[in-house]
Amino acid sequence: MDISFILIVTTIGLALFFDFLNGFHDAANSIAAIVSTRVLKPHWAVIWAAFFNFIAFIFFGVHVATTIGTGLISPDVINTQVIFSALLGAIFWNIFTWYYGLPSSSSHALIGGLLGAGIAHAGTAPLKWYGISKVLLGIVLSPLLGMIMGMFLMLLIARIFFYSTPHRVDGTFRKLQMLSSAFISMSHGSNDAQKTMGIIAILLFSGGLLGDHFYIPTWVIVSCNFVIALGTCFGGWRIVKTMGMKITKLKPISGFCSDTASAVTLALATLLGVPVSTTHTITGAIVGVGSLNGFSAVRWGVAKNIVWAWVLTIPASGCVAAIVWGLYQLIVIG
Repeated sequence: MDISFILIVTTIGLALFFDFLNGFHDAANSIAAIVSTRVLKPHWAVIWAAFFNFIAFIFFGVHVATTIGTGLISPDVINTQVIFSALLGAIFWNIFTWYYGLPSSSSHALIGGLLGAGIAHAGTAPLKWYGISKVLLGIVLSPLLGMIMGMFLMLLIARIFFYSTPHRVDGTFRKLQMLSSAFISMSHGSNDAQKTMGIIAILLFSGGLLGDHFYIPTWVIVSCNFVIALGTCFGGWRIVKTMGMKITKLKPISGFCSDTASAVTLALATLLGVPVSTTHTITGAIVGVGSLNGFSAVRWGVAKNIVWAWVLTIPASGCVAAIVWGLYQLIVIG
C-alpha cells in the first residue's frame, strides 16, 4: 500500500480523534447550565446534548467547513504533513486546557494549529487574510454578542414575568431549559463539527481524492457529527464545573437565557460561515446574565483566567504545530 495513502488514513483518524476531544472538551458548553441548575442529572444531560450534536448536520449547511478548508490558507500549499502537524498542535492544547479545567476554544486551537503548520511550511504568502480576519472578528464579537443577548433576554423575561411567583418562574424555565439546552447542543454540533469536516475534506482534496473541485463528502459530514456526539457523551466534567458553577451561580431562568443567547449567536455565525468559538460565546452569555445580579455576582478572577486561555490558544497551538512540522521534516523526511 502506498505510504502517502497510509499517512492520509492516519491523519483522518487523528482528525476524528480531535473531533472526539472537541466534543469531550466542549461538552460543558452544552450541559453546564442544565446540570448546574439540576434540571437534568449529568448522565441524562450528556445523552440529550449528544443527540442534538449529532442531528445538527440536518439543519445547517457546510459553510464553516468550507471556510476552514479553503478560506484560511491557499489549498495549493496544504499537504498531509501540514494537517497532521496542525491536528497535533490543537490536540495538545485541548488536553492541556482540559487538565487545568480551562474552557478554551477547540475551534481556535485547530485554526491556530493550521496557521502555525502552514506558516512553517510555506511562510505567510499563502495566508488568506479575509478568512483570518473573519476568525479574529469572531473572537471579539461572539462573546460580546452572547453577553449582550444574554442580558437582553434576562431583562425581557424579568419584565414579562414581573408579576409571577418565583415558584411558577422556576417551574416554567426548568421546562424551557430543556429546549435551550437542545438548541445550544445543536448549534455547537453545527459549528464545531464543521471544523473537522473542513480539515478532512482539504486533506482528501490535497491528496487528489476529491477530484478537481473541493466539496464536503456526505460520509465526512455524518462521521464528524457522530464522533463529536460521542465525545460529548463522555463529557469534560472539569470544565462543566468551571462553566456552570465557578463563573456565577445559575438558576433555571439564567441558564435558559445564557443557553439561548449563545445558541442564537452560534447559529447566525454558522449560517454566515464564520468559525466562532462555542466556548467564548457561552462564557460571554453566562457573564452577561450573571452581571445583572451585581458586579460581585461574577467571579472575575475565574473569568480573567479564561480570557488568558483564549488569548493564548491560537499562538500556543500554532507554535506546537510548527514544532511538530519541523520535527517531522527532520526525522521522517531527513
